[in-house]
Amino acid sequence: MRFVIQRVTESSVKVDGKVIGQIGKGFMVLIGVADSDTKEIADKMVKKMTGLRIFEDEEGKNLSLDAVGGELLLISQFTLYANCKKGNRPSFVEAGKPDMAEELYEYIISKCKEQIPVVERGMFGADMKVTLVNDGP
Repeated sequence: MRFVIQRVTESSVKVDGKVIGQIGKGFMVLIGVADSDTKEIADKMVKKMTGLRIFEDEEGKNLSLDAVGGELLLISQFTLYANCKKGNRPSFVEAGKPDMAEELYEYIISKCKEQIPVVERGMFGADMKVTLVNDGP
């Protein structure tokens, strides 16, 4: 399982020109699922992500997402498992099969909702247009 976490001041996702998810300050997270992933792995990833202390306090960066009232936008992204080692055509054999990957994506969303009041999402398998204003390097 792979999470690409972006600290943002705002982020949104559109499908067919319609905004289906939008957040202010928080994390926009691209989520890739592999065939070997499990709910136990997802639990560890969610715990790590929600516990990251990368928001600024008076001394720099020591605050977690919940400490700053941050929000989440979770986007499924199978291309995180693209293998580009050979040639110019990526292979996606390591990406989770759609049914299993969608089930884990939904599980991750539900686990995040247990901890974070605002959790927005993309649409699994859709052609999504994601925008964000990155907050920091």
